Amino acid sequence: MLIQDLGWDAYFEALWRENSEDGCVPARVVSQQRGLWRVAGDFEECWAEPSGKFRKESEAGGDWPAVGDWLSVERRPEKQSALIHQVLARRTRFVRKVAGKQIAEQVIVANIDVALIVAALDGDFNVRRIERYLAQCWESGARPAIVLNKADACPESRELAAETERIAMGAPIFLISAKTGEGLDLLVASFRKGQTIVLLGSSGVGKSTLVNRLLQEERQTTHAVRASDSRGRHTTTSRELFLMPGGAMIIDTPGLRELQLWNAAEGLEESFADVDQLRSQCRFTDCQHQQEPGCAVEAAIRAGTLDADRLESWRKLQREQEFLARKVDPEIGAAQKKRIKISMRQVRRNYQERDKGKN
Repeated sequence: MLIQDLGWDAYFEALWRENSEDGCVPARVVSQQRGLWRVAGDFEECWAEPSGKFRKESEAGGDWPAVGDWLSVERRPEKQSALIHQVLARRTRFVRKVAGKQIAEQVIVANIDVALIVAALDGDFNVRRIERYLAQCWESGARPAIVLNKADACPESRELAAETERIAMGAPIFLISAKTGEGLDLLVASFRKGQTIVLLGSSGVGKSTLVNRLLQEERQTTHAVRASDSRGRHTTTSRELFLMPGGAMIIDTPGLRELQLWNAAEGLEESFADVDQLRSQCRFTDCQHQQEPGCAVEAAIRAGTLDADRLESWRKLQREQEFLARKVDPEIGAAQKKRIKISMRQVRRNYQERDKGKN
């Protein structure tokens, strides 16, 4: 296999000229498992581990490699392995806040061209979840597309596709069945040779079944979802890059039970462009869309051109971003506390003035 088959192009070639090290060659991460990375390039695919210097820099806060990354590696043919010396600058990356209470980002995949948000048209279908994925996808720099799977098992598939289109903000929507092959021709026709495509979504939406269909062979294990709530188990346990017959690459990822946004301000603007446009038409620039006069957002809700649930979804995601910003940047958190103190002082003064009036 040649590195051009793995997506190497003029962009990465230019990076390589500026950053290459003697004795190193470019390689792409094709899978990742507990401190080891599987890499491929103009050589036989092998496992790679970080060099001492790279490990020290990464443990001090640098970036560990992710599937899709391009690396500078030193080959060790005698050990059938390689040493990682550097991660080339990423063109795009899909991240999230790490699960749990820790405030840190997690890079899921890197250097992707298209992010396919896979949602199943069963009991677990949720447009609010799709909105969340769209925001982070727009932020990643990749082009998002929405894949509505299991159309064969959903009599209301067309209606749900129309509901999804109202929140897609121009992202293409593919109505498919990975089980029967319905709609896959249109999806495959959208792929281009050399593209890197990632599948994102919750457990049980059918990503592994879709990968098998796209690869035209059984490469990923699949399991049925629970009949009671349409929830699935993790059948994919690691991220892995596969080369499809047409020359595009697909990255399968484990189902994300939790997607907390990370630094997705621009992604939210793109994903909620309709809400932002309405906000710009409000009479007051600081309108909170809560019964203020001249509020274009509330007028749109009354007119039925904006869903009240979509506005609440926007508010929820904005609150998440504000909370994250306060945790990540102590100055923002301090400023927020100062504003709260000033506000509480004013509340106390109002009560004091009211009590004086009673006396």
